[in-house]
Amino acid sequence: MINDSTGDRLGAPEIVDRDIFQAKLEALQVREKAHTREGDAIAAARRRLPMVKMDGALPLIGDQGTVTLLDAFEGRRMLIAYYFMWHTGHPAPEQCEGCTWVTSQIRELSCVHSRDVTYATFCQGPYAESAPYRDFMGWQMPWYSAPRTSLDALLVGRRLGLMYIGCYLRQGSDVFETYWTTRRGVEAMDNNYRLLDLTVYGRQEAWEDSPAGWPRRLEGVERVRVDGRPTAQWSRLKAGHSDDLGSAGH
Repeated sequence: MINDSTGDRLGAPEIVDRDIFQAKLEALQVREKAHTREGDAIAAARRRLPMVKMDGALPLIGDQGTVTLLDAFEGRRMLIAYYFMWHTGHPAPEQCEGCTWVTSQIRELSCVHSRDVTYATFCQGPYAESAPYRDFMGWQMPWYSAPRTSLDALLVGRRLGLMYIGCYLRQGSDVFETYWTTRRGVEAMDNNYRLLDLTVYGRQEAWEDSPAGWPRRLEGVERVRVDGRPTAQWSRLKAGHSDDLGSAGH
């Protein structure tokens, strides 16, 4: 956090009267509307992408033991799967800060379900280790471990150990991949950055185009880590939850 005592040393926008402010804001909102419409056009093109058939019998490991990719749909027509990076054998503080950050934003799924979509996490690591981490973090979404053979088939040559979102369509017992994204595409799961982008100092990251004197945060993993842990873990520890992955996780 930024110390309030340094506030007078931070840069700040020019002070103007209300009329000038409103005129500048309205000019910016023209660009914002164009940006929104372009996003709508990209989403329309995404809906028109071709699809590729997948093996619906690919095994996954979940709360009920071994299930299939088809089972992960939970009877719905569509599936969004987030591929969670995992560092096997490492304690909770050393698990993926980026995956922890975005997964912590996924809470209420009733709206997604009402549109015939299931959301699930596919962990790229063993279930016995990763399920206690899910419990420690208090996540409620379906959680599966994807064995290496299944990951190889699901990711189809994409590098293991990255953040991915995959989207799938079920037609009867046939499963098709319709879309996937990684890296900044995964920001679709997060609302923090969307909110920070509305503020005067933005995300406070080194790559941003901000005026001189604006606060900057460290780059890399430090963007989503605090004092050696993924940022979202601290509230769970404060609430009294154990991060021991060798136990029940709470």
